[in-house]
Amino acid sequence: MDSSDLWAGLPTLEQPPGEDDTAPEVPDVWEDPIPLTGRRERPAFPAHVLPAWLGEFVAAVAEETQTPVDLAGSIALAVLATAAGGRSVVHVRGNWREPTNLYTVVALPPANRKSAVFALLTNPLYEAEKQLKAAMKPVIVEAEVTARLAKEAADKAAAKAASADGDKREQMVATAVGLAQTADTLTVPAEPVLLADDSTPETVTSLMAEQGGRLSVMSAEGGIFDIIAGRYSGAPNMEVFLKGHAGDRLRVNRQTRREYIDAPALTIGLAVQPDVLKDIGKVKGFEGRGLLARFLYSLPVSTVGYRKIITNPVPETTAATYGARVINLTLSLAEWTDPAVIQLSPEADAVLIAYQDRIESKLKPRGGHLSHISNWAGKLAGATARMAALLHLAEHLGEGYAHPVPEATMRAAIELGEYYTAHALAVFDVMGADAVLGRARSVLDALRDNGWEDVSRRDVFTVLSRSEVPTVTDLEPALALLEDHGYLRSYQPERTGKRGRPPAPRLQVHPDLRNAGR
Repeated sequence: MDSSDLWAGLPTLEQPPGEDDTAPEVPDVWEDPIPLTGRRERPAFPAHVLPAWLGEFVAAVAEETQTPVDLAGSIALAVLATAAGGRSVVHVRGNWREPTNLYTVVALPPANRKSAVFALLTNPLYEAEKQLKAAMKPVIVEAEVTARLAKEAADKAAAKAASADGDKREQMVATAVGLAQTADTLTVPAEPVLLADDSTPETVTSLMAEQGGRLSVMSAEGGIFDIIAGRYSGAPNMEVFLKGHAGDRLRVNRQTRREYIDAPALTIGLAVQPDVLKDIGKVKGFEGRGLLARFLYSLPVSTVGYRKIITNPVPETTAATYGARVINLTLSLAEWTDPAVIQLSPEADAVLIAYQDRIESKLKPRGGHLSHISNWAGKLAGATARMAALLHLAEHLGEGYAHPVPEATMRAAIELGEYYTAHALAVFDVMGADAVLGRARSVLDALRDNGWEDVSRRDVFTVLSRSEVPTVTDLEPALALLEDHGYLRSYQPERTGKRGRPPAPRLQVHPDLRNAGR
């Protein structure tokens, strides 16, 4: 089949109504492109956007441990999500609500003191868990005794009814049935658990069911990814991790167990080695089913080799304030069965709408800065709303639901969203989570070989292998990635006449590639 046939029937890109038909000026100056295998610029974690008590502790931990502030900052967000997740939601607008749980992962090489930072940040959660267990212990004991006595009474009544004669039998059977039904309704509450380590999907599901839908997996290792990928089962088991992030109903109906969670809220906070990110990008199903799109990624620059030997310890008052407020937030929301609803102020919503507009324009298949990670970027607005709610709760602790999220807090959350966007772009480069990177390299080779200065998408598509790039749709993310890295510029040519469709957008090629092909 002639390659031109592949373009038959494809619509020519038309301008949206009302836009000027004239071609925009394309600047002549080109910056050096970012190598596809190179490192992107990754900003430092903006600790200044956190509430003062939290930001001070994060900065102090980074100073004492001589670690990137990104590590403590991302763990701190997971700590807030552990305290509030499953017990609060943020109402964005209309029917749009977001739970306040998060998935965060920081990637740093060995010897970066990840475990030490984890311990400092999560210790108050374990203390809160102890207090919840101590408060629940008498309730559990009373429920156990009541349930045991009810079961014994029902058994005795059933035994008497079985041996009764005549008119008394019917009455005694009714009594036994009533006692059995009462005993069956009595349940013993589970011991409170806030945190789990690298647990199996089955264990996570069971714990979430026992804990009213809430659980947090916090670990300074990346073993949970191996478990999800099927270390024990032989096949990936992502269901609880997919639905636990989104809050979708989860049902488990098997011979050995039946569990139902109406609104699961799972939080994950991890610190892993960078090689773990490369490995999970290769796991079949992780990207396709959207697991990778649910994480907020941080890929900070290691401080190893540049650390001070004598450091300032975390001030006692800073540590005490942090611990007390994390415990306060956790305990104040622990008893909520219907989640606390966090509202946005009109000003905060207006800021979020403007941010959504900016994100949307970056998702365009042609030239969109985020089009090649659209699965991840499509969840960015929701993640930003979640972070805004968590920052708001951290500011007001247990009374956050009584005040709407202000504009300043939403802007702080958006700054966090921009931080995680920059790092996600770098992480997905490291992962090579799909075929886009390979196709982009093939396009680079074609551009160099042909020495094009200005080229149509059709011409690029024609010279590529159909086995690697089967359709035009498969080509677009690769072109977007190259434009994002500075190798290409997309522009709209001028019309040659007033009638008919406007010409299709074309591509300008970086001079370095043109010269390489000559």
